[in-house]
Amino acid sequence: MASIKDIAKACGVSVATVSKALNGHNDISQATKEKVREAARQIGYMPNSAARALKTNRTYNLGVLFVDEAQSGLTHEFFAAVLDSFKRHAEGRGYDITFINHNIGHGHSSYLEHCRYRGVDGVIAACIKFDDPEVIELAYSNLPIVTVDHVFNNRAAVLSDNTDGVHKLVDQLAALGHERIAYIHGENHSAVTQKRLVGFYRACAAHGITVPDAYIVPSTYRDAKSCAAATRQLLALPQRPTAILFPDDFSAIGGIQTIRQEGLLIPRDISVAGYDGNLISQIMSPQLTTYRQDTEALGRAAAELLIEQIESPRTALPEQKLVSGSLLKGQSVDVPNL
Repeated sequence: MASIKDIAKACGVSVATVSKALNGHNDISQATKEKVREAARQIGYMPNSAARALKTNRTYNLGVLFVDEAQSGLTHEFFAAVLDSFKRHAEGRGYDITFINHNIGHGHSSYLEHCRYRGVDGVIAACIKFDDPEVIELAYSNLPIVTVDHVFNNRAAVLSDNTDGVHKLVDQLAALGHERIAYIHGENHSAVTQKRLVGFYRACAAHGITVPDAYIVPSTYRDAKSCAAATRQLLALPQRPTAILFPDDFSAIGGIQTIRQEGLLIPRDISVAGYDGNLISQIMSPQLTTYRQDTEALGRAAAELLIEQIESPRTALPEQKLVSGSLLKGQSVDVPNL
């Protein structure tokens, strides 16, 4: 089996230089790094993970805590895309990925216990109940952590600009003349929902739009059935809205079906908009106006923040990075039919 000594001999450099080159140290030139890595590939050198862990006190393994209320798992387009980006950028830095759960063998464990059992160097936490005592325990342990769309005090986080996202959607509707705009939002306890509601009310206030309480209806993220029921409630109002914002693109399917069942046309009779910018929004008919979240940037930022905490613990700051998205103009909104 090839060793570091074999690489050093092939390159005519010291074992220490080979070790530094393979681990990406800055005091080794890029040319030497490439020479060493090419030699390693040619002789079939594979680093021993156990030996590397003993030497560096790191396992090069990152935990992923991902649980959503709808139990949709990796079929959840937004979080699947964020985690895919996170995975690719983490792997590019030499890290592997392990999903965190409650199981150690056949026994139940807390999230923190499972992290310690798996020996992860740090954790990304996404789409979960952040008020869960086990999540709070993990967040305030000595394990590096980055959360997605939630901020714990003095902990790193990556945040989609949810306030600006809804604001942009309202701006688009207001520019077309809509004044009766309803909003079907996700779970009340979610920080994402709270920020989107703030964005909605701010945008309406900026355009001089009064929002009746009946126009704000709770629902569940990524739940077409719940969104359909909320849409039916809005359509039954004595003065129904001329435009509806849905919680997300997937939920919008239920809302759109309900509108059509009532014999209404989109956007002639009522305008609709989604959120996320998933593929589904772009293949709907009519194409959905929505706000695309930058999942690539969110995943990359999460990997960078987490690895910085792991590799440079003395200089890393618990930053909260805000990532903006973009408005996608479809054919589901038009001037109000008054």
